[in-house]
Amino acid sequence: MAEVTLRDVALASGCSIATVSRVLAGTRPVGAETARTVRAAAERLGYRPNQVARALRSRSTGTVGLVLPQITNPFFPSLVRELEHALHAEGRAVLLADCDDDPVTEAARINALLGRQVDALLLIPVDERRSREAVAAAAARVPLVLLDRGCGPGVADSVAVDNAAGMALVLDHLAATGRRRPCFVGAAGTASAAAERRAAYEAGAAALDPQAPGRLALGDFSVEWGRAAVDRLWPSRPDALICANDLIAAGALQRLRQLGAEVPGEVAVTGFDDIPLAGLADPALTTVRQPVAELAAEAARLLTRDPAGAEPGPRHTVRLAPQLVVRASSASAGAPGTSGASGAPGEPCPEASRVPGG
Repeated sequence: MAEVTLRDVALASGCSIATVSRVLAGTRPVGAETARTVRAAAERLGYRPNQVARALRSRSTGTVGLVLPQITNPFFPSLVRELEHALHAEGRAVLLADCDDDPVTEAARINALLGRQVDALLLIPVDERRSREAVAAAAARVPLVLLDRGCGPGVADSVAVDNAAGMALVLDHLAATGRRRPCFVGAAGTASAAAERRAAYEAGAAALDPQAPGRLALGDFSVEWGRAAVDRLWPSRPDALICANDLIAAGALQRLRQLGAEVPGEVAVTGFDDIPLAGLADPALTTVRQPVAELAAEAARLLTRDPAGAEPGPRHTVRLAPQLVVRASSASAGAPGTSGASGAPGEPCPEASRVPGG
């Protein structure tokens, strides 16, 4: 059987050979409809590009390296899936590396991917400060976009949810449902997501109670820490546990149930991220939903912002609007004058897409 060529795909799709080459190589932006037509024709004909020959001609491997802090966090696989879809649509493959929440391993994984001649890097940094040197060095060599977390201004392009806006949505919701003694359960350290969510709680919680900003417990982003935090905090009887992610919240719910505490009757619990576990928790978890598909699409766009070989332009920082998803874990405390949880169970509140100061 004769080998299918670019000319064959061009004839079948009604596009020029140059356009077909751009679509299949992912070297330049092409209209979405044109790209779909070309890819459908290539698939129908069974076209298979010679990746080695392409790399030698273009000095491009068509690969993007992706470095994660810890793949066991359920938020990251959903993000990886969307990134893979977004990059595949541009003809690029993803090489994945896990650094087990260690900045030293993270630097080694970055260097290993650069050694494999990846065209670009996507990175969720372990730590805002300790990851900075390796990230800055890599960003000087290839296009690099930080996801979900940052490394300080000017280091690289970045895209993340607006954590402060998400926390404001949680605090407003808890105030509307009659909660007045909240406590924040978060992660210690200087990962930017942890720090931003903690700072937003401290800035906004005084509206519920002047003492609230000082009521916090810091550990890590894990179910185990959520359980341990309840043992530490429950003797003081908070009426809301505001958790920095859904894993912490899941652990908190489990331990509260073991202690015989009524959720949400005695205490509301909220999370952040809206991983699949949130809707399966008992009771189902109120949480802040991250726009995962938008994060991936924006990251892919930023990767192609500067032409290959060109001097990088000013660094871009993109913040996307979160949504509050109200579920059973934060129903009204029944205080006089409160209106109860807004929004249908498991659905974003109508006002939740607004981003104060975003």
